Amino acid sequence: MRKQLEAYFEFQRLGTNWRTEILAGLTTFLTMAYIVLVNPAILHETGMPLAAVTAATCLSAAAGSILMGVFARYPLALAPGMGLNAYFTYTVCLKMHIPWQTALGAVFFSGLLFLLLTAAGVRQMILRAIPHELYAAVAGGIGLFIAFIGFQHAGILVGDPNTLVTMGNIRNPTSGLALLGLLIVVVLEVKQVRGAILIGVLSITGLAWALGMVHWTPMSGGFGSLKDTAFHLDLRGAMGEGLVEIIFVFFFVDLFDNLGTLVAVTKRAGLIEADNTVPRLNRILFTDAAATVLGSLTGTSTVTSYVESTAGVAAGGRSGVTAIVTGILFLFAIAAVPIVGMVPAAATAPALIIVGALMMGSVTEIRWHDPLVAVPAFLTLALIPLTYSIANGLGFGVIAWAALHLATGRVRRQDWLLYILAVLFLARFVYLGAG
Repeated sequence: MRKQLEAYFEFQRLGTNWRTEILAGLTTFLTMAYIVLVNPAILHETGMPLAAVTAATCLSAAAGSILMGVFARYPLALAPGMGLNAYFTYTVCLKMHIPWQTALGAVFFSGLLFLLLTAAGVRQMILRAIPHELYAAVAGGIGLFIAFIGFQHAGILVGDPNTLVTMGNIRNPTSGLALLGLLIVVVLEVKQVRGAILIGVLSITGLAWALGMVHWTPMSGGFGSLKDTAFHLDLRGAMGEGLVEIIFVFFFVDLFDNLGTLVAVTKRAGLIEADNTVPRLNRILFTDAAATVLGSLTGTSTVTSYVESTAGVAAGGRSGVTAIVTGILFLFAIAAVPIVGMVPAAATAPALIIVGALMMGSVTEIRWHDPLVAVPAFLTLALIPLTYSIANGLGFGVIAWAALHLATGRVRRQDWLLYILAVLFLARFVYLGAG
């Protein structure tokens, strides 16, 4: 049996072994385990029960990662995506006043759409239609978006009637602890300590408790808590007026976030073929879509591949066993549900800020010296956080790209789908009048 498994996971070809793969899976888990604390804290603001969302976070991450390891055989771990959980909470639920049950329905349909388009091969057309620089700008814009939310949670940024935002009172204990947490995480990251974000979150949580800043009562947890969110999604409501756009945003961002992560991890692991193709790409995309569908059914926002998987690859992980080990550890993490409520905003804010900062790396892929690229990319990058909407930023970027290329006579026949998307976004802005 052992030899059969090693043959299935291609241990000999990949030059790996069980010990290396298990340690790599543990490494990946430690670098992304912060999501067990941060994702529930964000989604809880929609009114979703904290214990249930925590269990759903762990279960969807476990199922997605194990499926990726078994079916696609890649060292890619999955979990509810940062950025998309913020969009789910702050734009869809809080700004647009859409119930979380309906928002879960939109996540479900986005995953189903991903499955169908992957099966039909349409995803290649979409990938070719959207310029690479625009989805690099989307990644950077999401980074600014979630960092902005982190600054708000820390009390470093507050509302102002004259300037919209201004600096908060840094003497506030929450702000001080958040800045200390940011310092701890960055120092640990520089020293390449595994699980730096998780250590930072736990350190500030302990300090907040010691200072009497946390008011918490124990709650029930485990698999039983899932009953409060599992299968509570509103599918009929998700197909209502104005929600098709939300489904598209969930789908679009998941598609490019997954592929960006895929390229980063496979390059680091040396798994890309000589012709720059990725073996079993369809299996990877099917797994990602299936995990999103499962996540919506259990009660969490869009599930996607995590770039933290590169930590496991750096530790030697090369096969699907790495992802399977990470998934199993997420199952054990469900036992942590009863204590998640003790984590204060001061502890999760640094995680949002540092993840946002790390996501800004994608903007180096943008040709800033070319106005035809720089202006649409900048509009995308800036308007995502400033309008609190990924859809608004992406829409402005696509419209600007199409308009500038039309105005300068740089239209190419093969870009027809991009212009259709631009017209759809323009119609959306005209119809809604605002984001």
